[in-house]
Amino acid sequence: MDDALRAGVAVFNASDYHDAHDAWEAVWLDLPEGSDDERFLHGLIQFTAAVHHARNGNWTGATGLAESAREYLAALPDPYRGVDVGRVRSYLSALRADPERAERARPPRLRVDGRPLAPTDLGFDATVHVARLRAEAGGYDASTVETAIDLAREEIADDAGSRTRFTALVMDFATDGVHRDLVYQRLSEHVARRDRRRSDVEGLFE
Repeated sequence: MDDALRAGVAVFNASDYHDAHDAWEAVWLDLPEGSDDERFLHGLIQFTAAVHHARNGNWTGATGLAESAREYLAALPDPYRGVDVGRVRSYLSALRADPERAERARPPRLRVDGRPLAPTDLGFDATVHVARLRAEAGGYDASTVETAIDLAREEIADDAGSRTRFTALVMDFATDGVHRDLVYQRLSEHVARRDRRRSDVEGLFE
């Protein structure tokens, strides 16, 4: 859960509210209903949706979600899993009273252990979640990105944690919005090259 949580926080802070929602949703759906973790992620998911609706002028949707999100987060200690939920609750109360505030200023940056995370602050495992989100949102081939992730994990294991070619490509794909298309092209080429090499080796024994 922690890697998905950190990934969602980082992309939320990058103003990618829908991607933050998706980062948390898959984990939230598997949690026991009514548990603290379930209420926590449910509240964050509705928080992101409230911000999204407010920024798009849907005041009714924004205020309703702000109220329900605040209720989900109400009984949790602050911080919870390192996240400053008190600050989130305060913003939700203000948003419910004045949803147009979302047009005047960005929502508060979420903090984990006192730090406002950005995508570039994440370790590899959390970055994997972001890479999958970027692939889905950008219409990239998910299987190619998934293969690159698997190859990166293999190289990390072989090299005792050093930053390998595929690690760098996956992390750049997740974090470099300006050059993402170019990074994906390079990532695809390296995946295809690795597949050809493996096919050549397998063919020797046929």
